[in-house]
Amino acid sequence: MSSASKTHQSFFASAANEVTGRINTQYSGLREYFTLKETNRSLAEENARLRNLLPANFLPATDEKKLMVDTLFRDSLGHYRKFTYLPARVVGNTYTLQANFITIERGSSQGVKKGMAVVGPDGITGVVVETSANFSKVMSLLHRNSKVSAMLKKDNSAGTIEWDGVDPAYLILKNVTKGAKVHKGDTVLTSTYSANFPARLMIGTVAEIASESASNFYTLKIKTATNFFSIQYVYLIENVRYTEQEQLENNTQKNP
Repeated sequence: MSSASKTHQSFFASAANEVTGRINTQYSGLREYFTLKETNRSLAEENARLRNLLPANFLPATDEKKLMVDTLFRDSLGHYRKFTYLPARVVGNTYTLQANFITIERGSSQGVKKGMAVVGPDGITGVVVETSANFSKVMSLLHRNSKVSAMLKKDNSAGTIEWDGVDPAYLILKNVTKGAKVHKGDTVLTSTYSANFPARLMIGTVAEIASESASNFYTLKIKTATNFFSIQYVYLIENVRYTEQEQLENNTQKNP
């Protein structure tokens, strides 16, 4: 074999190795990508399991006179479960409209119901408004009709979280009394008045404070804790007494 033939063989072998290496690298990257997705799904399920064990999800047992069978889960102290967490993957999301929605890959066949609260890894996200067998539609906090009962963490001063349709990174907290000593950077949480959300879930932090002389209330601009531009996994929260509370409150409003 001539030296020229050996040179050609060496060149083509090197080129083949280069191509094979690139293919292997791409395959490895693709495999890591899908492995990461599976890892994220597993972490979401594990986080949901841990959230379900939190004491805040249970109510103390009561001294009931009536003998009855209760199918709700109880912990070792006899507390009744009030909130249940379910993980779900986000498959659709808008944040540039006046009425934004999030689509999640979990529906009525997997236990999702209208009115369930939705929370992300960093803060609350919205409320379920529609379900199909395997998917659910969530009214995002970035919706002009969204209203969530909220409070300042440091003194429990309550108000209502809304969105003014301007900036997806900021919400508006209205009706906070001027008696509250509020400062920039203060934490805003869900209040005890919400039927959808457990109390004291993260909403965001105070970014700006507006005070009008003709009003007895502050209007606060809130930097949302949830990053609506990149949310991928959420948790659905079911209040097992949601329907009872909602019916009672609606009847009270109709018959004052």
